[in-house]
Order: sequence, then C-alpha cells, then structure tokens
Amino acid sequence: MPRDTRTITPADILPLDQYELIRNDKKQEALARKKLTRIAVGPNATVLFENWDSMWLQIQEMLRIEKGGEEQLADELAAYDPMVPKGSELTCTILFEVGDPIRRDAFLRTIGGVENHIAIQIGDIVIRARPEGDTERTRASDNKASAVHFMHFDFTPEAIAAWKSGQGNAMLLIDHPNYGHAALISPESREFLARECF
Repeated sequence: MPRDTRTITPADILPLDQYELIRNDKKQEALARKKLTRIAVGPNATVLFENWDSMWLQIQEMLRIEKGGEEQLADELAAYDPMVPKGSELTCTILFEVGDPIRRDAFLRTIGGVENHIAIQIGDIVIRARPEGDTERTRASDNKASAVHFMHFDFTPEAIAAWKSGQGNAMLLIDHPNYGHAALISPESREFLARECF
C-alpha cells in the first residue's frame, strides 16, 4: 500500500476525473479522522495532527481547485510530503483563529515567536516542536506571527514507547508569554496516531 512508504509520490496522485469519483468518500473519511486528530488549545489555537491520508487529500484538493497539472503537482508534493510523518515523529498544522480580522491582526502581533513555544509532554518527557523549514513563521519587520504553522515533533525511542504505552497524560502545550495553554491528547487520539505515525 503506498501510504506504508511514508512518502507521497506522483504515482499516488489520481487524475482529477478519477479523484472526483471518490472525493465524497474521502471527505467523509477526513471528517471522521479529524475527531481523532483535532485538538483545541486555548480559545484561539486549533491543532490538526497530520498523516499520509490527510496530506494526500490536501494535495488532491489543491490540484482540483487550481488545475495546474504536472507543474503544480511538483510544487504540492514539495510543500506537503515533508508533513507526512516519517516513522519517528508527529507532525501538525496549527491554526490561530480569531473571527474578526482587526482583532486577529492585533492578536497575531502579540504572539510573535510562538513557533518556539510549542511542545508535547508525555509524563516527564517533553518534545519541543520543530517548525517546518519552508518559511519564517514570525515576520521580522513587526514580530507578527503567521496564522498557520506547520510543526514536527521528533520522538526518541523512549518517547515513542511512552506514547504507545498509554500511561500517564499526553498534553499539547503552548507556553508563549502571551498565550499559555495546554490540552489533553485523548487515549483514542494517542492510539490512532501511534498506529499512523510510528
């Protein structure tokens, strides 16, 4: 099965006409998956843990919307394949959401550098997030944070064993001085992500 290679290749991507035939089913699968991979951390942050299927769907949807063909496919693979967990990591997209655009802009200006204040804690093990290296996530000119962040959590064998054991609490932490929040990662989510990512 292609997803077992932990990478998405051009051969995994369906032509648009074939994708349309299964799109509704894949969207329903995604909704079910998000029940296990979506976590609210405080009032303004949503964390979406990624896997092969979520990144494959993202690429298919981008190709469907933009219809850029082979040239676009290369760009989408370069953007999204790195976010497929490679066997000893979890990856996630973090969205900072505030409905009102003026309040959102003001909020993002208070959390510059937030990408350096994100971690997963399992018992006494702390795994700091590593930002995806595609772009700077805090603007140097005014210290405004991006509303979207792509993160990796690099697990040691000890951390993987702790995650899989189901023992103790697993938490996602944001410890920025202006946005300090934590959220419990459910046992069901731990089990799903262990199966998908390690």
